[in-house]
Amino acid sequence: MGLVLGIESSCDETAAALVTSDRRILAQRIASQDDEHRPYGGVVPEIAARAHSERLTPLIAATLADAGLGLDAVDAIAATAGPGLIGGVMVGLVTAKALALAAHKPLIAINHLEGHALSPRLADPELQFPYLLLLVSGGHCQILMVEGVGRYRRLATTIDDALGEAFDKTAKILGLGYPGGPAVERLARAGNAKAVALPRPLLGTAEPHFSFAGLKSAVLRAKQTTLHADADIAAAFQQAAIDCVIDRSRRALQSADMPTALVVAGGVAANQAMRRALEALAGEFGLPFVAPPLALCTDNAAMIAWAGIERLGQNDPLDCAARPRWPLDPDAAPARGAGVKA
Repeated sequence: MGLVLGIESSCDETAAALVTSDRRILAQRIASQDDEHRPYGGVVPEIAARAHSERLTPLIAATLADAGLGLDAVDAIAATAGPGLIGGVMVGLVTAKALALAAHKPLIAINHLEGHALSPRLADPELQFPYLLLLVSGGHCQILMVEGVGRYRRLATTIDDALGEAFDKTAKILGLGYPGGPAVERLARAGNAKAVALPRPLLGTAEPHFSFAGLKSAVLRAKQTTLHADADIAAAFQQAAIDCVIDRSRRALQSADMPTALVVAGGVAANQAMRRALEALAGEFGLPFVAPPLALCTDNAAMIAWAGIERLGQNDPLDCAARPRWPLDPDAAPARGAGVKA
């Protein structure tokens, strides 16, 4: 049985976890930075990096203590090496390198997006390749065919904003604070999604990609009119976003090569209305719908450790670099617009 220590520090969550090859999370710790970033309405990279540097070492020690294990018990150390805020990524990767060198353990440099992409397999041992993945987070919005570990074929991406970014900016427009996604979802439950007319960018078009910048701008205009209740704006925004996601996902399923399941992962995958709509879509195609537990949707080290389990036997050089950009499918054709987020 393999045992991997995972380290995650790509954005504003400092995390460590111990995961076994039989899918047991022996211990995990997450230190949130919400209080540090809330006054600014979003993540401040310099504050995030400093918080990681202060918290990570004691967090790892506490995680090992929770499991009653020493570093000698692990088979490898897996750490996020990108993409993400480069200061935070460097803190986690350098810490992992130091531990690997001191304990004579293999280092496995993990793509943060691969952590999300494989996280449903940590929770569901029945999930087999290839599956169609909707990856939705604060920085990314993609549809990928996950053909195997390290084998990802991108079918769609965002040409401007990621979906999580649109949720956060909607929350800021409505004065809901940070983090924005959960706040918008809570407020939307009290609103009427039909009360505010909002656009559905690219809905029904032949282009496979996503676009949320126009929807976000429409939310701002709706707020500025002062004609609508905030709850109605939140509900209308959430429904418009879901309609776009379902339309783009349906298009991908129609062109996909026999996936085993429709899978969602990433921070926005915690949205319950989104999950219900995707589950219904999977039913239309006779496919199982798979989503990781809520704790594995947002940034966490268990998914990084599991990606390390999936890659056990890999030994990356200690001079491997932290990467602010790291596409899962480097051969994908560039998308128009912001395509750099691919």
